Amino acid sequence: MAYYLRVANQAQVLGFLAGALTTVAFVPQVLRTWRNKSAGDLSMGMLVTFTTGVALWLLYGIALNSMPMMLSNGITLVLALILVGLKYRHR
Repeated sequence: MAYYLRVANQAQVLGFLAGALTTVAFVPQVLRTWRNKSAGDLSMGMLVTFTTGVALWLLYGIALNSMPMMLSNGITLVLALILVGLKYRHR
């Protein structure tokens, strides 16, 4: 039992680290687009596809009750929606 808990805790830590890195990697693009008031380099098709995928990952994390998946995909979804909004606004 102790081994299982240790492995489960390590998996949670790994999930939080992976989620943090993939979420933080998205922040510079949001900041750059916000500052430059230009989203011309971003494909709306890519943004919509990515945003839909992140929303589905969030739902999957909710179904599994996985806090790392819910937290990282929830934050990434907000960032992706901001980019979609900026793309629409600065078209």
